[in-house]
Amino acid sequence: MSERILVGTRKGTFIVEKQGGRWTPRLAGHSGVGVNFVARDPSTGTLWAALGHGHWGAKLSRSTDGGATWSDAPQIKYPAGARYLAPPEPSEDPDAAPAKATVKSATLLKLWYLAFGSQGRIYVGTIPGGLFTSDDGGETFELNRPLWNHASRGGDLFEGEGTGDTHWFGTPASEGEFAPGIHSIVVDPRDPDRVMVAVSTAGVLETTDGGQTWRSRNAGLRMDYLPDPTAEWGHDPHFVERCPGDPDHVWMQNHCGVFYSADGAASWKLVSAPDQGVHFGFPVAVDREDGRTAWLVPGKSDQHRTTIGGGLFVARTTDGGATWEDLREGLPQENAYDVVYRHALDCGGDAIAFGSTTGNLYVSDDRGEAWATVANNLPPIYSVRFG
Repeated sequence: MSERILVGTRKGTFIVEKQGGRWTPRLAGHSGVGVNFVARDPSTGTLWAALGHGHWGAKLSRSTDGGATWSDAPQIKYPAGARYLAPPEPSEDPDAAPAKATVKSATLLKLWYLAFGSQGRIYVGTIPGGLFTSDDGGETFELNRPLWNHASRGGDLFEGEGTGDTHWFGTPASEGEFAPGIHSIVVDPRDPDRVMVAVSTAGVLETTDGGQTWRSRNAGLRMDYLPDPTAEWGHDPHFVERCPGDPDHVWMQNHCGVFYSADGAASWKLVSAPDQGVHFGFPVAVDREDGRTAWLVPGKSDQHRTTIGGGLFVARTTDGGATWEDLREGLPQENAYDVVYRHALDCGGDAIAFGSTTGNLYVSDDRGEAWATVANNLPPIYSVRFG
């Protein structure tokens, strides 16, 4: 079982450690700064934090001494000439004429997620939809151009005007501009050249050749907000995770339900249970060995981003979503209106942890059967990762 939890919040990085049988949080760095995501590179032990400075913008920070000290890492920048087709702003007027995408120069709006591959490779997902990689321990980062230039988002705008048509729509997850973003990066532990990314809003794409080519992995997904719910593109995955010990099992919390794949995301199956409140939400965590076991923290709906009935619960399945059970012991069941973001739930063996936008952090040491409140007054929590 993991004995340390890394927590990214609106006002700093916190480290939670088990001391005398109790989980105890402490501020470990970036006081007053937004920390979108923080995680540990298992290859090197380095801690990485994706920051969102109100004044300085998006920056990477790292620590090589377990979080005692932090320093700015070499920063990610879009290369000269990087452009993309920006989707039109959403309109609430049903009679408005369809707006067209516009070509925009790429600037870094948000560092959203980090993942780690073999031999020290580091992946970073951004808004507006760039996947950056480093093969030198984070000293330099390079934009993956085959994904950036993918036909689904309008082709190569480095060399011309592309097709003028994009299926990568926007996310409101960045203040200001409405642009697509990469929030999930899933490396196959059996094959470092096989990587999936999830895009809000477009869907899931996969490479099997180390990023040289990409294909959609959206078969079986549905979206109830488009005229064709089964179209190849336009899906809104909220988070995608695979089982490290059984990698063909992949889970997705989606805007339109909970989806599960037992064939490496070649196809997806809807496994929501709306009558139990298991349908809408943002995060999903998967057991490290058993790919049929997963945990969610359900929400009411996109229009009502709150708990269901004012009570907080975690949903767990052990049979690939065929059945669900709600786990409530130790969690508040009255006047609780927590929202749990897509990166704020994680599995660390038998320990499960999640944090909310109301600054509440909860941990279970017995796979969700019972929960302990670790903190009630942290800043809004953006990410929770064992490490």
